[in-house]
Amino acid sequence: MKKVLSIALLSTMALTAMGATAKTAQAATTIDSTHVSVEAGDTYKSIAAANGVSIAELEQANGREVGGFDLIFPGETITLPTAQAATNTTSTQTTQATDTTPAAQTQEQAQPQATQNTTQTQTTQSSTTGTSHGTFKISFYDPAVLGSNMGYGGVAANLSVFPKGTQLKITLADGTVMYRTVNDTGTFAYSNPQQLDVAMPNAQIPSYGVTSATVEVI
Repeated sequence: MKKVLSIALLSTMALTAMGATAKTAQAATTIDSTHVSVEAGDTYKSIAAANGVSIAELEQANGREVGGFDLIFPGETITLPTAQAATNTTSTQTTQATDTTPAAQTQEQAQPQATQNTTQTQTTQSSTTGTSHGTFKISFYDPAVLGSNMGYGGVAANLSVFPKGTQLKITLADGTVMYRTVNDTGTFAYSNPQQLDVAMPNAQIPSYGVTSATVEVI
């Protein structure tokens, strides 16, 4: 008789354990990724543990007093802390996007103005001309052949007309434009104020040798 009772008691305990396990498996039914529905036997502690959050976080997410007495009922919906965090993140991203939009628009609006100003500056520079000094006779010479190391950026001129350092724009009769700096003089230029001798390598000196050009000081 005692053996029968023992077997019956063990069976009852096993059934009770199975029922409890089944009940635990059904506890806090998931509604979606951020909400659960309370089942009989649930507590804030069990829901927090099942979802990997602290009780305090769960209380805060649901407007409860942290450390207070959390009375919940079957069928009640509990918000998980991850839902609140996602809402705050979305709100922050939206605010940042709103804040940066005017700045982006300002930059886009500023670009056409900057382009316009640059174009105006370039046009002004293109239309700017030097002071014309009329037509001059132009000849060419190679400083290196004369043993000079002045290079090919200069021009010999009458220094009473064009002092050393004067920058000239020389437009030859065939339309070629050269820019030279007065750095030398010579007997021919001294005796003829309307003549310039342009420095140039022998290999590049035009075959015609002497020509005319309009000269501007820039």
